[in-house]
Amino acid sequence: MTTSTLASGFILTDEKDASRYTLTRDGQLVSVLDYRDDGRTIALTRAFTIPTFRGHGYAGTVVEGAVADIEARGDRKVDAVCWYVSDWFSAHPEHASLLRSR
Repeated sequence: MTTSTLASGFILTDEKDASRYTLTRDGQLVSVLDYRDDGRTIALTRAFTIPTFRGHGYAGTVVEGAVADIEARGDRKVDAVCWYVSDWFSAHPEHASLLRSR
């Protein structure tokens, strides 16, 4: 498990055993990004924000943090399976080199 503290007291955790990134604040789960890792590509399969926290951009925060983590490791490409993740990459073309070629 890898943990990073983000601005505003958010904590991003890569829960490798559960194949997901989580975003928490004050101990409460805010958003989740599920993935599948085959050793070469990480398929980002589902971004989900707890309903009471929706509308504040937290899904974008968890995706941004996960992309930064994957980019820093430098040993995987990303397959944007989830529509939200795909839209995030469209809005952030500076990270397009991280996407798996189809």
